[in-house]
Amino acid sequence: MRLESVGKRYGPRQPWVVRDVTLEVAAGQLIRLEGPNGSGKSTLLRVAAGVTVPSAGRVAGRPRTGYVPERFPGGLGFAARDYLLHMGRLHGLRGPSVGAAADEWLTRLGAADYAGAPLRTLSKGMCQKIALAQALMSKPGLLVLDEAWTGLDRAARGTLDAVICERLADGGSVMFVDHSTSRLTDQISQSWLLEGGGVRVHADSGGGSAGPRIGSPAAAVLIELSGLDRDSVALLADVPGVGSAQLLPDSGLVRMTTTAAECDAVLRHLLGRDDVHIVSVRPTETGP
Repeated sequence: MRLESVGKRYGPRQPWVVRDVTLEVAAGQLIRLEGPNGSGKSTLLRVAAGVTVPSAGRVAGRPRTGYVPERFPGGLGFAARDYLLHMGRLHGLRGPSVGAAADEWLTRLGAADYAGAPLRTLSKGMCQKIALAQALMSKPGLLVLDEAWTGLDRAARGTLDAVICERLADGGSVMFVDHSTSRLTDQISQSWLLEGGGVRVHADSGGGSAGPRIGSPAAAVLIELSGLDRDSVALLADVPGVGSAQLLPDSGLVRMTTTAAECDAVLRHLLGRDDVHIVSVRPTETGP
């Protein structure tokens, strides 16, 4: 996707929020937007996502996009699952796949017990899970997140981090804003600093190559999964790049290790399986 001389202002006599932005978002890149309040981060995310039309320039090559706004409109007249079915159809899903995708993301994000609850009755954190679910249902090629971690519980934050790794490993791109300066630091491809209506690109941490980057190539990476029985876990040890795989009886989680150099290949293998849910992916210096 490419932003070509993009500018945005909210009226012909209003000041430019962002102006003359020409940048490219390559496949597999994780891009963080930084800048003070009012610098235009949310505006540029909305333009990139196609939620708002630029006042100047254009966005070319935008793939199927999932967008999570800074403030989710929780007063909508839907129950949670009905809202996801509606949004899934807008994202192009058809037939049984719509309900299957809704149920998958309600479960993964820990919101399945609230599927029938009206949106207006849900807490901010639960509404945020529904906002994430609608953005993720279609497995977007571009995921745009505006303070998407805000209000989430620890488990849901871990799930979102894992989903970002999944999207990157599958060749998707992710753009995000978050108040935490340490969010996904080791995986960021580029940081865009917004100031004075323009964008200055920080040097990336991984040479602009596709996929997540976690430390040096030899650094250990810990992946946690769910959905596998003991026999299936034993077979994971034969997957190229997997150092070890262990079922944790108390939680039902599978803990496996790989290296940063092999992480992308291992994640692609896991994403190709229907019986696996990736719970978290994180670097570790000491192993599991």
